[in-house]
Amino acid sequence: MSDQPRFDRGHTDDLMGFLAQSPSPYHAVASAAERLEKAGFRQVAETAAWDGSTGGRYVLRGGAIVAWYVPEGAGPETAFRIVGAHTDSPNLRVKPLPDTGAHGWRQVAVEIYGGTLLNTWLDRDLGLSGRLALRGGAHRLVAVDRPLLRVPQLAVHLDRSVNADGLKLDKQRHMTPVWGLGDVAEGDLIRFLAAEAGVPAEEVTGWDLMTHSVEPPAYLGRDRELLAGPRMDNLLSVHAGTAALIAAASGAEPVPHIPVLAAFDHEENGSQSDTGAEGPLLGNVLERSVFARGGSYEDRARAFAGTVCLSSDTGHAVHPNYAERHEPGHHPMPNRGPILKVNANQRYATDGTGRAVFTEACGRAGVPWQAFVSNNAMPCGTTIGPITAARHGITTVDIGVAILSMHSARELCGSEDPYLLANALTAFLEG
Repeated sequence: MSDQPRFDRGHTDDLMGFLAQSPSPYHAVASAAERLEKAGFRQVAETAAWDGSTGGRYVLRGGAIVAWYVPEGAGPETAFRIVGAHTDSPNLRVKPLPDTGAHGWRQVAVEIYGGTLLNTWLDRDLGLSGRLALRGGAHRLVAVDRPLLRVPQLAVHLDRSVNADGLKLDKQRHMTPVWGLGDVAEGDLIRFLAAEAGVPAEEVTGWDLMTHSVEPPAYLGRDRELLAGPRMDNLLSVHAGTAALIAAASGAEPVPHIPVLAAFDHEENGSQSDTGAEGPLLGNVLERSVFARGGSYEDRARAFAGTVCLSSDTGHAVHPNYAERHEPGHHPMPNRGPILKVNANQRYATDGTGRAVFTEACGRAGVPWQAFVSNNAMPCGTTIGPITAARHGITTVDIGVAILSMHSARELCGSEDPYLLANALTAFLEG
């Protein structure tokens, strides 16, 4: 498109910094909150009384964040425009009794989280990140962002058939990372992480910890037209949604709706948690916003009836080595704009009405877009979109950015697409 917005590499550079700062969902929401604070948003506690004043606010709960901006003149029946995303990514998560090992190796016991590509975690330098729960109910973020762990693959000399028959990994026996030599000592890992976080080990009562690749994001290709990095599914959308919300809140013209960013945890394992899309967090925030502005249940019903959500998550770019796995008439490509995701069986929530809202936003932003549908012979994934539509009764559209290597420890997208997505989301929130 000739009127496509000129690519601003600064947005993608900032995304790379966001990915590096966000090795866990808890770090991701902290990074988003930091950007919102700089833009004038303020955190409100769920246990506090809310008022109906204008301006930007956000709530944090675990690995989830919901932020919204109430413009001047908004009434209790004013509808919302929501960008939905998720903060979690498939990885290896530390078990309750983490210290293990065998044959003179010290290892860390891990559990497989989400539908990860197991082989991508082999022979990769890994760090540890997450949060420590402390006495009294406080939490402390921790991130060891240097080579600490490794899941070593068996040498080809000891598995001569691996290249002919394929790699076969047992999740219990083969995915336990090593982190040193010597005798296994109970409490060793948590003592180490407590010291890294600057808290006494005896204050730590629990933890939510996970591995992450310490290799930083990087441009790839002759012309740097590609971006390689971790956790783009789905921190790419969290970053774009945060940027779009800030832009909508700081625009010269007042927005006719209440723009919202809802970034949930636990999408990769079904969204069934108090911080997942199937939990009550988003509905509670929207309802409390209506009631804080003097609204009734009737106003709440009117506001929800006019609300639209763009569920933004990554989708599949056509793979040059496996093109037969894709729908022949729908081959999304990098740097050709966000994708509109459609599934007749409601694995995606998009319908004709939602398509019109999305394409209108792309048109106003001058952003090209592509259609995605799965090959009929292949099962289709899903997102927070159908959950959001069903739980809250709001029009929901599934969109995203086309990537390769989805659910790998390191994924690949077009370097322009994050910028194009952010422009489309901004136009949607401003609409």
